[in-house]
Amino acid sequence: MALLHTLYDIIIILIVIYTIRHYIFTLNRLYGKQRHPFIDIDTANWPTVTVLVAAHNEERVISHSLDALVRVYYPPEKIKIIVVNDRSKDKTAAIIESYIEKYPGRIQHFHRKEGKPGKAAALKEASALVTSEVIMVFDADYIPGRGLIKQLAAPFFDPEVGLVMGRVVPLNTGKNLLTRLLDMERSGGYQVDQQARMNMGLLPQYGGTVGGVRVAALTDVGGWHDNTLAEDTDLTYRAFLMGWKTVYQNRSECYEEVPETWAVRIRQIMRWAKGHNQSLRRHSATVLVTRNIRFVEKLDALLLLGVYVMAPVVLAGWVIGIILFYCGEMTVFGGYLPLLALITYSAVGNTAAFFEIAAAVYLDGGQKRLRLLPLNFFNFMISTLSVSRGIITYAFAKPEGREKWDKTQRFRSENTILML
Repeated sequence: MALLHTLYDIIIILIVIYTIRHYIFTLNRLYGKQRHPFIDIDTANWPTVTVLVAAHNEERVISHSLDALVRVYYPPEKIKIIVVNDRSKDKTAAIIESYIEKYPGRIQHFHRKEGKPGKAAALKEASALVTSEVIMVFDADYIPGRGLIKQLAAPFFDPEVGLVMGRVVPLNTGKNLLTRLLDMERSGGYQVDQQARMNMGLLPQYGGTVGGVRVAALTDVGGWHDNTLAEDTDLTYRAFLMGWKTVYQNRSECYEEVPETWAVRIRQIMRWAKGHNQSLRRHSATVLVTRNIRFVEKLDALLLLGVYVMAPVVLAGWVIGIILFYCGEMTVFGGYLPLLALITYSAVGNTAAFFEIAAAVYLDGGQKRLRLLPLNFFNFMISTLSVSRGIITYAFAKPEGREKWDKTQRFRSENTILML
């Protein structure tokens, strides 16, 4: 029982730490000084940019992305679009070729027919074609606004900036309850979490779907690593440890399609959990011992690495709390109050995270969406179980199975009319 009490105390301490973290970020976003240092740059000697569009069997969505990219406001002589067609078996290649004919000299088709599967491996090979100063990376279902490339390129005027991340906004929010809940979740993650890190001089996370990378920084950290499921998180930390800054642009929006079924959502979040915990295993010790990082940055970086571990930690807390309760081992201060904290944090809805989501929705001006906030309890529960399952299957998988890529299913068709 002594061991269970110790584990229970550790779990409660971790939950309290993450709860405080959520509240600090939310209060900073609501009342702190907001940093948007590069957003108003419109006229400049823009850097050369290569846009890499990662595509694997994307016949449903690739045309929407290319339509948007050929219309962006950026000097045409300074931008090149390379579609990284990774082993597609559908009509993706034919659609890309039709755009090459329609827009000669503007789009290049990198058709990868063999090799190691996965986005990181494809980007690694495609990077050999890059001659620009900056690389922008988009997934094939993402649709940039016309000013997005300029907004993502502007931070690179600061020579210390190695990575830039824009905000992801769902475009299929109105499909069903799940897409509405994911829209609120995305708001919390970007509008509050990412912007608060930017405000506080911490570590915004580079995301490999709406982001920019300085080629010099990418070379400095050793390029893309093709042995990871989360090449964006891996690159975030390698750049961070080498002293490169990451900038988050909250007003630079790109539009994505979120999962419309729970089955697809579960597979997606399991892949995220596996990839994120690969980065936890690889980088946490280095972050801990690196000396040229401020304590607050180091703490935040470690907590960011640990976010996907909290799901099985919470589940373990429930189990241990129940065992101690029915064995009569609970005391007021050593058991019941921590149990109340655990239940408040997770079983009746993660109040700290819900406060964060509510603040994000308020900042977005969509207060009517708050009526759905209590239903995020179901999303939280399913995500907790899915992340825990992902971590367990990753832990017991054979080494070659740990890098298996699971593509997210698309729901719209190439004939869908988008209202942006």
